[in-house]
Amino acid sequence: MPGEEEFPRFQFSLRGGKMQRRFPNKVLPYLLVSPSIVVVIIFLVIPTIQSLYMSFFRVSPFGDRLIFVKFYNFTKLFKSTDYVHSLLITLVFAAAVVALGITIGLLISVVLNQRLKGLNYYRTLFIWTYAISPAVAGTIWALMFDPSSGPIVYIIKTLFNVKLNWMMNGNLALVIVIIAASWKMLGYNIIFFLAGLQTIPEELLEAASIDGASSVRKFFKITLPLLSPTTFFLLIMNMLYAFFQVFGLIDIMTKGGPGNATEVLVYKLYRDGFINLDTGFASAQSVVLFVFVAILTALQFKYAERRVFYG
Repeated sequence: MPGEEEFPRFQFSLRGGKMQRRFPNKVLPYLLVSPSIVVVIIFLVIPTIQSLYMSFFRVSPFGDRLIFVKFYNFTKLFKSTDYVHSLLITLVFAAAVVALGITIGLLISVVLNQRLKGLNYYRTLFIWTYAISPAVAGTIWALMFDPSSGPIVYIIKTLFNVKLNWMMNGNLALVIVIIAASWKMLGYNIIFFLAGLQTIPEELLEAASIDGASSVRKFFKITLPLLSPTTFFLLIMNMLYAFFQVFGLIDIMTKGGPGNATEVLVYKLYRDGFINLDTGFASAQSVVLFVFVAILTALQFKYAERRVFYG
């Protein structure tokens, strides 16, 4: 019609017996993707290259002098008992956060997927945990477990006559930080599990009920296999979160203490780089951490994805 704005139309072609759709403007797709590419280059690619470069140097505290030391920083890294201890703490922390976050998130999502009155309000209450910043989450949990005035400490002391002082107990501090980190990621897990549960055909569950299958059997034989793509995705995302995105929470709650009991790799990297001003050593740590997580991710894609059902 006259006066109407014309929009580009998709062009269709038949190749190999399959219909293919092509966008006529060949430049526009690249323009639309370019902002994301620029952000990745500036904030990921360039810092990665710079860290790799700095890992081969010893840097003066003021950054005005570089001494090429080849692989000295990496050798020093793997000979350091503090770094090995931090690596073990990180593995325990990451495994616990991933297991707790996915298990509890799945159980809550199954409950929230039921048809109950006022359920939308409950879904909102459970999802909001992901919206708050790690620093705020750390403050909330630090106040709740404050040895002198924390409400949870008071309740446990009243019920069991046990006084918790996680600021003096490294193992207890690690457990509390694991719980706090899992709680922070809980909303993210619930969102994706709810989306996955709502895509499961009702006909399959009804047919299983007609055949006499119990709720537990339906969950393990139908629901869980159909949720495997979502579970695999959350496995990767929770692992990345546990390795890279808990700095703010740990810095607010424990600052890596007591006695380095909660000093995960990302916090040790910060301490060596920005407090001890050993830039070369911290850069070597960042390179090793990146390679280590990349290897773990590749192994998960190679072995864990075999159990994913995309049917």
